[in-house]
Amino acid sequence: MNTPFRTLLSGLLAASLAAPLLAQADPAGELAERLAVNGQPMPVESVRETPLEGFFEVRLTTGERFYSDAEGRHFLVGDLYENGDQGLVNLTEQGRNGERAARLAQVPEDERVIFRGAGESRAELVVFTDTTCPYCRQLHEEVPRLNELGIEVHYLAFPRTGMNAQGARTMQQVWCAANPAEAMSTAKRQEPLSGPADCDNPVEAQYHLGMELGVQGTPAIVLPDGRLVPGYVPAERLAAMLGIEG
Repeated sequence: MNTPFRTLLSGLLAASLAAPLLAQADPAGELAERLAVNGQPMPVESVRETPLEGFFEVRLTTGERFYSDAEGRHFLVGDLYENGDQGLVNLTEQGRNGERAARLAQVPEDERVIFRGAGESRAELVVFTDTTCPYCRQLHEEVPRLNELGIEVHYLAFPRTGMNAQGARTMQQVWCAANPAEAMSTAKRQEPLSGPADCDNPVEAQYHLGMELGVQGTPAIVLPDGRLVPGYVPAERLAAMLGIEG
């Protein structure tokens, strides 16, 4: 939970919010309309029911989320778990996964650097990467094996030291290259690129997208169901996570 949200939540807890909720056909919609801080509406993106009776999941336009009672008077911040036959299931993370997969599906292929094998595609991984990251280079060495297993690798940019660093410029060169996949491999070998970095490219937009989706470092691997796997993972283990046998 970031500092702005802590400040927002502090204001919420101190505020006297709207009047008690009356019987409504759409309590989630009513809650979305009534949530306010010191009389100012909250930036609510969505409100939905949870298995916890009387509590709703509130997602803000900032990407932050918390749980509220129907009157908007009490809040819980953290993950909601279900204790069932399968053990503890993180329902909050399941929601994040679905949203993450949906957001990534909106990124067009021509804004990705894609490595595909010659055979039939069996799965697709989205990887937020940084050409200056040693573990990203280690993962890139696994790409040929992943492709052999029928696993496509779709790279998105995440310059971990920010947009003003050399790493960001290098990735802009990659996306501006006539052959971005070849340029990506060159950069991952720590060889210099000579092409321009000032074309219309998605590097900064992807950097901000990564932060919205919970990326904190690189490589950040996103499975088809939206699960976020941080760090280097060998090809065989990734295949096992996808249910693919070599």
